[in-house]
Amino acid sequence: MSTQITFLPETASQTGGPYVHIGLAPKQAGFDIFENNFDNNLVKPETKGERIRLEGQVYDGSGTVLRDVLVEIWQANAAGKYAHPADTQDKPIDPAFRGWGRTGADFDTGFYSFETIKPGAVPGARAGTMQAPHICLILFARGINLGLHTRVYFEDEKAANAKDPIINGIEWEVRRDTLIAKREERDGKVVYRFDIRIQDTPDGGKETVFFDV
Repeated sequence: MSTQITFLPETASQTGGPYVHIGLAPKQAGFDIFENNFDNNLVKPETKGERIRLEGQVYDGSGTVLRDVLVEIWQANAAGKYAHPADTQDKPIDPAFRGWGRTGADFDTGFYSFETIKPGAVPGARAGTMQAPHICLILFARGINLGLHTRVYFEDEKAANAKDPIINGIEWEVRRDTLIAKREERDGKVVYRFDIRIQDTPDGGKETVFFDV
């Protein structure tokens, strides 16, 4: 008995812009079409943990700030637990913390921002290892067929970063630095600046490390 094999063509892909906001963040584009709008605020007044603001800009290879970028983040809560059934750690869930956010870059300045909390450490893939506090980030923009995945680590977590299995898997230290958000305090609030470079830029900025997820 012969078996017939059918080869199906690959589904065509398409870039994420320039109208990415209309479908995924319509309120920013002036369209109030969803009952529940996802936004850049992951916290409530009762959310546990240190309040932080994560912000930055996205640059292309010429050093130009991109303004049609959509950014999503997801992260563990302050105890180091994700709001997902796959996280079976014996740690508390924070019902006041969503753990996921979406925003577009500002049309004028190119800045994106999130109001969130600093996450706790989570276990590594190998038993007995821990990952430093971090935020997972994906960005979509015109000219990008697949979302670019990266991670945000914190410059004031040097001891934890030094033991993190992901960041230490990156060979060159200058490349590791592209994953480190810089801390500052502004008007009594903790702000972490995390710029993303899709390619090396003329000012000497190195391409951000992206992960094949």
